Amino acid sequence: MLSSKETSNLSAGYHDKTPIYIDEEILQEAVLEQGLQDQAELIAKQEGILFKEAPRLSLEYRNIQKIDHLWEFSALTKLNLNNNFIKKIEGLDHLVNLTWLNLSFNKIKKIEGLDGLVKMEVLNLSNNHITLIENMDNLVELTVFSIANNKLHQLNNVVYLRKFKKLFTLNIDGNPIPEENNEEKYTLFLAAYFQQLKFLNNVFLNEDIRNRASAKYNLDIEEMNQEELHAQQAAKEKRKQEAILQMHEDSFVEQLNGDYLYKNIIQNDTELKKLQCLPGVDELLEAFEQQLVDLCNQLFEVGLAEYKRRDAEVASFFARLDVDVTDSQSRASKVLADFQTEQKQRTLDLQQAAKDEKKSKMDIWLEEINVLCYNLMTVEFQLYSYLEETIRKFDNNISEMTGSFSETAQGIFVQCRELEDSHHQKVTQIAVTTLEVVAKGEAEDDLPDDVRMLFLDKNTVMDTLAASHDNHLQTINDRETQLVTRAEAWKVALIKGIEDTELKRNRMRIADIHRHADYLREQLKKLM
Repeated sequence: MLSSKETSNLSAGYHDKTPIYIDEEILQEAVLEQGLQDQAELIAKQEGILFKEAPRLSLEYRNIQKIDHLWEFSALTKLNLNNNFIKKIEGLDHLVNLTWLNLSFNKIKKIEGLDGLVKMEVLNLSNNHITLIENMDNLVELTVFSIANNKLHQLNNVVYLRKFKKLFTLNIDGNPIPEENNEEKYTLFLAAYFQQLKFLNNVFLNEDIRNRASAKYNLDIEEMNQEELHAQQAAKEKRKQEAILQMHEDSFVEQLNGDYLYKNIIQNDTELKKLQCLPGVDELLEAFEQQLVDLCNQLFEVGLAEYKRRDAEVASFFARLDVDVTDSQSRASKVLADFQTEQKQRTLDLQQAAKDEKKSKMDIWLEEINVLCYNLMTVEFQLYSYLEETIRKFDNNISEMTGSFSETAQGIFVQCRELEDSHHQKVTQIAVTTLEVVAKGEAEDDLPDDVRMLFLDKNTVMDTLAASHDNHLQTINDRETQLVTRAEAWKVALIKGIEDTELKRNRMRIADIHRHADYLREQLKKLM
């Protein structure tokens, strides 16, 4: 491995060139340079390089200014972008299989844009302009990290990396950290705080260093361990609660396990609050709340049970889908294997054939290629037809489940509206009685003035009660509509996603078959 100084010298002349941007031409050139040979190279020239199949990509020493055009490299595991003009870490979101990334010798000032790289094991950010270690929380598989020769000023900031329990190699050499001037303090501090670390700045942390580090920072480490333990427990509890809330939302019954709907109904009903001072209204509200909460809890439990049924059905469908696709791939592989066995003999026969015989043998071989293409297409067509029927049945099952749940939910919402009707009638009766009492001048002395004024006009009272009732019903109706609409939208999106994915897979498979047949024909021509 080159030292920082050696690499810097190598790159000095190169960076005299004008900065450029990543484009398709650069990517095609790089992929072809890095191992696409034979069939893949032929396909690349004829129909474009299959970026999605490339396992590694090296774009160092190209004066690249911006990371871009990498969204097709879904299978990429290793990416080298060192010695460029890159100022920002971006454009890596789709590289979900990346395990190795080199961005050293660039102009990066901030660590960002790494959230989707959850498989990352080796990360090199050395020789940049980074001042803070941050935004790396999702890199849980990180084992090797180099951020040497940057602008880190605080040794305590490096403690951020303690969360990466698999990290065994760390290089922060060449940063303007004050403690770095005291090598012993610097080394012992990091050795104490990173007990799983094996190498620091390319130096092995031996047992003697470990013992001295433990003795010096024992109390600090114990305190930090306790703080981290509490933080981990709190984070675990938070994740648990978030998972529960997400399940409630996926069940379409979030916030129905309690008095949320009741509170939502009455929270803006100011006129109803005035009526609570009337004899019997408080008792009616308490009874209404309890009965409404009971109905909501009933709907909530039904929602969770139906969610589990749907979830099991979805899991079963995808398990069957994987088995069917795997079986089809095995059949196609058998067809290809049989052809390749015969291909070896046909190649030998063609090479040994007399000149006047080659044309006829070549025609026979071309026909065999057509037969291979037909057989592979047949396997794919059988799979596609079978999956179409499987998806149709799955659609029917999911539609029946969501439809049945929606009907059950609508039935419970009908009961909620009936409960509101009954409550409204009872409150109305109390209001009518109060109107009569006020009209006779027999109202209680402790009746609030604003309520007394309200009950001087019967029409105003009845209009207020009617508007309150309508608002209550509208709140119930809105929640019902939300539940039914979201359930239907989920089903439609699920089926469409499955159909689109299968159609894309089918088209890619057909294209692969045609490309392979074309490759075989080209290889045959080379034998003539």
